[in-house]
Amino acid sequence: MNSQPHFDVIIIGSGAGGSAAAYNLVNAGLHVLLIEKGRSLPRDGSTLDFKQVVGQGKFNSKESWMDGKGHGLMPEEHFNIGGKTKWYGAALLRYSHHEFAGDPKHQCPAWPIVLDDMASYYDQAERMLGVREFECEPALLHIINRLKASSPGWQTKPLPLGLSANILSYPLEARHFDGFASVANLKADGESIFLNKIATTPNFTLMTGVAVKELIPCAENRTRIAGVRLENDSIIMAGTVLLAAGALHSPRLLQQFMESQQLTSLPSYANVGRNLKLHLLTAMVAISPSIKSDVIRKTTLFLDSDLSHSSIQPLGFDGELIATLIPTWVPRFIANQIGKRAYGFFLQTEDGAHRDNRVIASTNSLPTLDYDATRTPMALHEHQQLVSRFRNALIRTGMIAFSQRIGLNGTAHASGTLMTGGNPMNSVVDPQGRVHGLKSLYVVDGSILPRSSRVNPALTIYAWSLLVSEKLAMQLKHEKMQSSESVPA
Repeated sequence: MNSQPHFDVIIIGSGAGGSAAAYNLVNAGLHVLLIEKGRSLPRDGSTLDFKQVVGQGKFNSKESWMDGKGHGLMPEEHFNIGGKTKWYGAALLRYSHHEFAGDPKHQCPAWPIVLDDMASYYDQAERMLGVREFECEPALLHIINRLKASSPGWQTKPLPLGLSANILSYPLEARHFDGFASVANLKADGESIFLNKIATTPNFTLMTGVAVKELIPCAENRTRIAGVRLENDSIIMAGTVLLAAGALHSPRLLQQFMESQQLTSLPSYANVGRNLKLHLLTAMVAISPSIKSDVIRKTTLFLDSDLSHSSIQPLGFDGELIATLIPTWVPRFIANQIGKRAYGFFLQTEDGAHRDNRVIASTNSLPTLDYDATRTPMALHEHQQLVSRFRNALIRTGMIAFSQRIGLNGTAHASGTLMTGGNPMNSVVDPQGRVHGLKSLYVVDGSILPRSSRVNPALTIYAWSLLVSEKLAMQLKHEKMQSSESVPA
């Protein structure tokens, strides 16, 4: 075993949580290995190409799953350095005070911490990611003014974005940032903001193109993680392991480990993979006679005080992309003309937590994504109200609106499957990020989120990871110092 590579920390996954944790731990002087099953994205412009990204789904995961009824499913996941942060729309919003508290009526459990505990880490993440607001463009401003005049219950505020201040100087990038990966590093993501800053640091190693097969226990204590086994059966040892593979993948590794090591009697085991939240999501397209020339589009957040678990943001889609949302029975020439005169919107409602909405690992067949929105009826009811109210509000502005629910394969905001909490009877991860009952295993991705909130989760995942990794770095450095002092001279 002594000939096997050994690190202070192994991080599994390079998305928001993994990249931020690597940055903190490496800068603390710890020897860190980051393992990413995907590889670097190409820089040849293909990640901005509509046909390859949308038409062919070239960069989507091809991993097969089953749903809760045994039907085939292929979640829209991304395996590459930077994970989902390379692709999605750079909307970086904080959770509000009340979204750290519980809301039993909406089936929302409370966090074991409060917003004040996260505030400085939100600050750090926003600074590093270059979060800024952009001016509302003319076509959207016209829609907003007419909407507020005819439906005064709607409020708007600027949408904070992780985009370069000069992105408008790059029209292709500006029109293709929502759902596309930047070639010129004009969109803040885990790779460009965190990993590139430590890429040449001697105590940092990045391993790509290989997946972690299983967690390895310490020979003397099976509740302590000693390293990982890769798909090629090589073993790498570390004093601490961080799960950052995402809410669909981290729980599968943990479930397999606990079952293989006969740790199913631990209270937290019963919660592994459960309480999956996806956000209730609908894409809406609104059409009017005028051609829409806005470029960024995704600049404003829409809120309704009567729907406190919901929010709306414009899609950062130009006419070409919006045309793809128009039903396929419409001739493509007509769809393209409609797309030029349309604005897209992304409607989302906070999902409640239900134990039967879950991810299940499997060694003999496919993994399972068992999710049913009717298990959280208050969330479903509010989302239906949101869609109806916003459609009617757009109609009153003179626009024709149609919508499409985003299906089970839309897992961009998946969260909650290793929920954090103070009690292992109803959670998996403690307030310091460590798995209840296991030594040296931490979680820094979106699977810890007790609540999905009404806004995108990325900034909160970054902030959680910075919090956990900062405290973990101090702890590990202290332990190394004590260990070195105890060695006889």
